[in-house]
Amino acid sequence: MYPDLPGASQGLPSGATGPSQGSAGHGGAGAFPVKVAVARLVPTRAGPGEQGDGKVADAAVRDTRRVLVAADKFKGSLTAVQVAERVTAGLRRVVPDLPVETLPVADGGDGTVDAAVAAGFERREVRVAGPLGQEVSAAFALREGTAVVEMAEASGLQRLPAGVFAPLTASTYGSGELLRAALDAGARTIVFGVGGSATTDGGAGMLCALGARFLDAQGEPVPPGGGALAGLAHADLSGLDRRLASVDLVLASDVDNPLTGPLGAAAVYGPQKGASPDDVETLDAALAHFAKVLEDAVGERAAKCAQSPGAGAAGGIGYGALLLGARFRPGIEVMLDVLGFAPALERASLVITGEGSLDEQTLHGKAPAGVAAAARAAGKEVVAVCGRLALQPAALGRVGIRRAYALTDVEPDVATCIAEAGDVLERLAERVGRDFLL
Repeated sequence: MYPDLPGASQGLPSGATGPSQGSAGHGGAGAFPVKVAVARLVPTRAGPGEQGDGKVADAAVRDTRRVLVAADKFKGSLTAVQVAERVTAGLRRVVPDLPVETLPVADGGDGTVDAAVAAGFERREVRVAGPLGQEVSAAFALREGTAVVEMAEASGLQRLPAGVFAPLTASTYGSGELLRAALDAGARTIVFGVGGSATTDGGAGMLCALGARFLDAQGEPVPPGGGALAGLAHADLSGLDRRLASVDLVLASDVDNPLTGPLGAAAVYGPQKGASPDDVETLDAALAHFAKVLEDAVGERAAKCAQSPGAGAAGGIGYGALLLGARFRPGIEVMLDVLGFAPALERASLVITGEGSLDEQTLHGKAPAGVAAAARAAGKEVVAVCGRLALQPAALGRVGIRRAYALTDVEPDVATCIAEAGDVLERLAERVGRDFLL
């Protein structure tokens, strides 16, 4: 019934400067460019975040630059929309009439629905089960038959009551309810963004909300959460919502880990959700058992899905999505397509991206790296802004970021950077404007 899964470096070229125009357990579903004569200023590329010397390189007639701001959130401080607003304000302190296009981005994790709404999707609010079964208000985004569903809206860490971790018992049931709501709304394509989860249940809760049944040896529904999967004896997927078979389900994630093992969902990401070493061992064994029972139920496809890229995403919910026939794609690539990044990029001469922390993780599928790679391929110059910079210029250059700026470049006090992130970012964007727009 469900188909198998189809198989800033300082020396970078500057690029083009002229713009072109409640859960019941695992038992059931319960401005335009203007020609102006200017002296072009080229800042010294001494290092990320350092002030250029403003040396005059040439005088010529050129197009006023058009900027695209495509940044992710500064987690805990600013949403992606707020980042775009503050960067725009800072740039316009330098060039008041500067044409700026904003396109808040996300990589499939928390903030994905907000990015879609900012791009013109309609926000749909629904009531679903949180990770511990409590009712929460969650949202998905819809436009012309395409839904963007963010699992963190229902099953994310921010949905844990009082922020208390529950590594063994947190469930993805509410994420399944969100998918069902998207089906009810007539979605023909569902982009399922996963990340920021509180759960490690292999997507069992999600599957239950969509009609699957998971029973113990006594024929009773196994309790919610990954830990309880150790007691699973029988899996029945015959009741899965039949609409899933005719929907293009896209698993959007920056994680390509398998379900189990040393690189699996529990071992790599369990500790971030409060799992002790013993909990990690319990969860990994339970997920392996879950996959074995599903293999017995639906055949070799289940085993193949468990080892497929993305299966270990968001506590293994990627595995559940792959069982439903989802196509795995890097989250930022999917979201750039959905948000209309390509035409916006064509109109820009300078791209500003960023996120809260530019670090080693940024290089592995995070939004700034995806934006920079696409911009570099189009011959566009890219700079980045961030709260914390932990990458050397060579590493930035490898992903296409010419220069990076951190909030601490203009405000050394970290506490102030956190408490007044918007104001500090606006000042930082003013520096970017002086360095790259004059």
